[in-house]
Formats: sequence, structure tokens, C-alpha cells
Amino acid sequence: MAAPRGTLFLVVGPSGAGKDTLIDGAKAALAGDPRYAFPRRVVTRAPSAGEDHRPMSVEEFQAAETRGEFALAWSAHGLHYGIPHAIDDALAQGRHVIVNVSRAVIPEARRRYRPLRIVEVTAPVDVLAERLARRGRENAVEIAERLRRSGAIPVEGPDVTRIETTGTIEESVRALLAALGTA
Repeated sequence: MAAPRGTLFLVVGPSGAGKDTLIDGAKAALAGDPRYAFPRRVVTRAPSAGEDHRPMSVEEFQAAETRGEFALAWSAHGLHYGIPHAIDDALAQGRHVIVNVSRAVIPEARRRYRPLRIVEVTAPVDVLAERLARRGRENAVEIAERLRRSGAIPVEGPDVTRIETTGTIEESVRALLAALGTA
């Protein structure tokens, strides 16, 4: 008898909300549990602290996308992002896959993946602004653009769980683990 299909968990929200921090915390908490997969996304940005991704040049990314190497791909803030097709194999094996994606890919993911759950990570705009400035990846104009987009794409539906990251990191990680069905 085949294993039931795994759930695809999309972790979404505005820049600075804490998505990567929560995913890193869940990954550490679930280390060694083969039921959960945390694939690295591909980004056309150099490696940086706080974001575990596979860097690729724009040309490499476009070639990989043309070859069909991504299950989901999008562009935002002048960068290209992709989730490798390996997630399809993990899901077919009954593993639950947790990925950080743009809110813009939710409609496509809802059409293509079942079961699917969305975890929206949020924080007040002043908290987002402080976090973005602290991480030091963007200048003031780029931060203002990210903040302008922070509420631009509403996330609604019965498949959505919201986590506001104004408490401690540990509290927010526990909330993510609960949303993943581990608590």
C-alpha cells in the first residue's frame, strides 16, 4: 500500500516577518524526523546570513527554469526564486515539505498541490522596518519598497494559518510547529 501523499506547507509573508527564522527553528526541532523536508530554494542573490539558499546567476536560473527544474518559480524585488522539483518526489513519498515562497505563487500552488497548507507569517510594519534595517541587505529605498508591498497581497482561505511574530522566537517556532501538525 502506498504512503499517503505529503502536505506542501507554503510559508509566506512580507520581508522581515521572520519566515526564514521560523523555518530554521522548525528544521532544528525536527532534525532527524524523516517525515519533514526543508528544501533549499534557489535565489539569484549571493549567499547571506539568515537565508539558506542556493545562489545562482540570472543566466543559470533562466536556463534551469527553461529545463523545468523548478516546481514553483517567481520574481520579486529584482531577484528570481525557485523551488526545486525534488519537492514532488518528497511529497509523493509521503513527506511534508516546508518552503518559503512568495504570496504571488499561492494561486498556482493551490491549483497544483494537494494537500496544501499556507502559513502566513506577519508582523506590524514598524517591526518589519526595524528588522529589514537590521539585516542590512537593502538600502533605505529598497526597504521602503518592501514595506510598501508588505500588505499588497492578501492571504485568505480555510487553508491559511497566521502567525504574528511579535513574541519570542521560541513562541513563534512553537506556533509554526503546531501549524505543521507536530505539536
